Amino acid sequence: MAMASQMITANRLLDGAVVYFTAGKSWSPNFTDGAVWPDKESADAALIESKESVKARIVVEPYLFDVAVTEAGPKPTSARERIRADHKPTFEPDQGSWTGQISG
Repeated sequence: MAMASQMITANRLLDGAVVYFTAGKSWSPNFTDGAVWPDKESADAALIESKESVKARIVVEPYLFDVAVTEAGPKPTSARERIRADHKPTFEPDQGSWTGQISG
């Protein structure tokens, strides 16, 4: 069975934004700018390279995630990564959360 293609994501240290490692070895907040590695060897090598940005205090916790390569481009295969790619929260902050505003 062939391994899925992979991309690398992290959070930018400055503001916590979700970012993607590009072929140019930089970080972009745009999912479509992220590079896709088709095999384990290239993905693992890219992950090692991406960790230089941790040492430089640009990002935190880079990691690989699986993507399906389609005619329209790569698509995250997990719900978590689809949410991160869409830059959407996983909760509604003003809708019944215990962290919502307390009226006084």
